[in-house]
Amino acid sequence: MTVGRRTPEAIARALMQADWVVTVLLFTICPFLIWASSDTAQSLLTPALTIFFITLLASLLAAIVAQPKRRNSLGLLTVSVTLWAAGSAVLNGTNNPDLTKFPSPGEWWFLASYVVLAAYLISDGARKLNMTIAAWLETIVICGGTACLAGTSLVTPVASQFSRGGAALLLALLYPLIDVMLGVLVIAQVMVRARNGIRASWPLILSFAVFTYADAHFVTNLSSGVYKTSAINDCAWGLAFTLLVTHACRPKPEVVNAVPRRQGPALLVGAGIVALTVMALPRSSSLSPYLVAIALVTLAAAGGRLVVALRDANRATEAFALARSDDLTHLPNRRAVLAITESRMANNQPLALMILDLNGFKDVNDTLGHAAGDTVLQLIAHRMRDLLTDDIMVARLGGDEFATVLMTNDEIAVMTIAQDILRVVRQPLTIEGISITIDASIGVTVSAPTDTRSTELLRRADVAMYKAKITRSGALLYDATYDHFSREKLGIAEELRKGILDRQLVLWYQPQIAAGTQRICGLEALVRWKHPVEGILSPAAFLPAARRAGLMPLLSEEVARLAVTDLAAWRSRGLEPRVALNVAPPELMSGVFLPSLYAQLEAAAIPPSNLVIEVTEDSFINEPERAREILMDIREHDVQISIDDYGTGFSSLSYLRDLPVQELKVDRSFITDINRDPRSRMIVASTVQMAHALGMRLVAEGIEDAETAADLVAMGVDVLQGYHLSKPLPPEQVETWVWQWASYLDGIGFPASSGDVGNPGI
Repeated sequence: MTVGRRTPEAIARALMQADWVVTVLLFTICPFLIWASSDTAQSLLTPALTIFFITLLASLLAAIVAQPKRRNSLGLLTVSVTLWAAGSAVLNGTNNPDLTKFPSPGEWWFLASYVVLAAYLISDGARKLNMTIAAWLETIVICGGTACLAGTSLVTPVASQFSRGGAALLLALLYPLIDVMLGVLVIAQVMVRARNGIRASWPLILSFAVFTYADAHFVTNLSSGVYKTSAINDCAWGLAFTLLVTHACRPKPEVVNAVPRRQGPALLVGAGIVALTVMALPRSSSLSPYLVAIALVTLAAAGGRLVVALRDANRATEAFALARSDDLTHLPNRRAVLAITESRMANNQPLALMILDLNGFKDVNDTLGHAAGDTVLQLIAHRMRDLLTDDIMVARLGGDEFATVLMTNDEIAVMTIAQDILRVVRQPLTIEGISITIDASIGVTVSAPTDTRSTELLRRADVAMYKAKITRSGALLYDATYDHFSREKLGIAEELRKGILDRQLVLWYQPQIAAGTQRICGLEALVRWKHPVEGILSPAAFLPAARRAGLMPLLSEEVARLAVTDLAAWRSRGLEPRVALNVAPPELMSGVFLPSLYAQLEAAAIPPSNLVIEVTEDSFINEPERAREILMDIREHDVQISIDDYGTGFSSLSYLRDLPVQELKVDRSFITDINRDPRSRMIVASTVQMAHALGMRLVAEGIEDAETAADLVAMGVDVLQGYHLSKPLPPEQVETWVWQWASYLDGIGFPASSGDVGNPGI
């Protein structure tokens, strides 16, 4: 925020404070106005009212700027206040307001103000309703009881003047009646949940109670047929408007931050007692028949609510057994979701399903307790239900998992709704006085004409949700590539298990070239699957399935066996290659793989220094001390260690200092960009200097062109590897390629280095 500037919210608050100051001043000078002369009272009252209305209107204008979503409703209230101010100006602009006959020309401004005020209440309280019969009956009972109470205590005493006042007093009587109706309207909106609860709406309800008092008092002063200045009335109207505008200018929460509660029986019983009292009172005024009619409607609604309650009680046991709703959130449950999805698929109707899972919900339960966790679930459920339209089902599947069923297969529209849900879920919650923020992951799928089972739809949405969770993507649409549990993927895993046992795995080797001598200094072993139908498959086609099916230990053992076998074969023909072998962290830490590897090297009489084990940086994250012990053990067996994909993982300098690492292998993502990205070039150059300072050799993989190779040589990289030099080769082609490469270098007179290993430069 820019220093020295005030936000519209702050301006609105400041103006409302000014409104209250003016209101307090009106009450302060009220005793003086009561005994002061008419001229004196008028000279004090007119400027006070002018300032008062100006601050009211300024507060509303600031609120309109601060809350653009409520521009229309706040605009209506602004018009209403303006009309009232205009009527007051017309009335007080006469030479002697106390002698002006009722109704004056300004009276029609007051009536118009009430009409616009009703429009404001309706528009500002507009919210999607989800009403049951019981809720409607309760609303009628509460509103009817309120109308009876207000009519009996406030309006009926004024009605006794009907016989003396004629049409003028009948017009004046409209004011307290309208006040009562508007107050009942607000209470009705609270009951049907179109507004927040009584606690949040009490200033609005109190303002209409004050309006009713002031207007009723105004009518009693019209017995002579002319206006009479009343400081009490002016102060009461000022207080009512201040309460009204204060409530209007208060920002509405964008999302529900409290679980709405059903009204208890006390209000219903109280309303019924008021209605019975009205029925029992003697008919003392012309309003009595109307109040009796309202009381009869109230008692009828109370009786209907009792019938509904008895019906619900009788069906409670059966409803509990066959419930399709969740006890905690009162949303539909998994059974309801399955029923509606099966029904729509059976009728070949469009359908989309979302599954939402809360991230970090367990932390809420563990930290604040399960009661707080239940409150979080209730709030999330209510926010989702309040956001979405009635034709969208929101359900709780169990735990912290929710489902949403949409009657469309428009993927774009569904993903838009998913983002809207994430937006309201991520809004802060206040639980036990603590503000917390909950995130979520959503998986989305749409039905296809071939879908026949609701469980399959749920499974697909769950797969997409899990993918969104592990990738932190928020919301993802189901894609077959996410599906780790389909029959096809399970089939691949079973075929791979059989393929390992049948010796279908092979190793291909990519040569590594010493940058200074251009001689071959090593080979990286890369596993391939010689599938009997599909042919040669790359690791990307089967390693994910191997990890999911728990085949990595078996696969790693087979890869080690193949590497040792190929090394032994090359040694028997006079080659001494250094082979780099990738080992996944779980196998490295298992305590089974390494002893087996050592035993195989010893049985084949292969020097351990001919083997390099490549490990990734994430091997050190979860169990750093255990990883340190493992790597120390590897070096004690004279096997070399290389950090693969350096720069993409943990990248802590402490393990380079403390661990027995001989080689760093810079990730290809940095190598491919050194000619285009100065930052990548700087990272590689600084890594070269660091590796050499620590006595390590640096390997650059992913070299695709001669320019990159030349730049790396100039930067001091020790070993080059990539398709520009050679693609991975099957074992039977390695020996031929090695001899051809050596012959080429000898033919162009490239000198060999005394540090080259092996008999043609390996």
